[in-house]
Amino acid sequence: MGQDIELTAADGKTFAGYLAVPATTPAPGLVLLPEVFNTNDHIRSVVDGYAEAGFVVIAPDVYWRQEAGEYLSYTDEGRAKAQALRAALDTDQFTADLGDVATTLKARSDCTGKVGVMGFCLGGKFTYLSSTRLPIDAGVSYYGVEIDQYLGEADDLKCPLLMHFASEDPHVPMETVDAIRARMGAWDNVDIHVYDGAEHGFNRFGYPPYNETSAAAARERTLAHFRAHLA
Repeated sequence: MGQDIELTAADGKTFAGYLAVPATTPAPGLVLLPEVFNTNDHIRSVVDGYAEAGFVVIAPDVYWRQEAGEYLSYTDEGRAKAQALRAALDTDQFTADLGDVATTLKARSDCTGKVGVMGFCLGGKFTYLSSTRLPIDAGVSYYGVEIDQYLGEADDLKCPLLMHFASEDPHVPMETVDAIRARMGAWDNVDIHVYDGAEHGFNRFGYPPYNETSAAAARERTLAHFRAHLA
């Protein structure tokens, strides 16, 4: 149901995004951020699903400054390419680029002007950074990696933040989750959930390690969070 669009960064350079629009507009906006595999077919299906749920959704090309159009499959080859691109990604620059995506989304006539950010894995990290650095209205992070490295920014949190973690996640182990809880878990605007028995990537429908029960519970909480804070 979605379509590819062209976005413009603050430096005038252009890059791709995948846009899906709900049947009824104006609607709240979501910037949806993928795993390290970038905005591949699975992530596009997630975008479509949130558009069907009533949001105007854009998923940008994460690696456009490194190598545009690299949307990768869940294979050993795709994983190796993804990790190489991730290693070359400038965290500060891409977070700034996300600000341009959010501004573009807010200005659309089919958007109410309220914008949230959600993301998975690498995208979960950038959701957290968006919530501390950008003027967004709500964030949802799924098993975000490396967030513990940026907990010094926690006091800059600008919006309500929902965080989903998996109990069996070697990429975000429980000691990392405990560090995040110790720093932010008692705050009224932070809601942290850990899904017992789930693994990193539990929302990846159609691909291992998809966990139907955990994915359904997390999506219900995500929708409730965005509907409450983007209304």
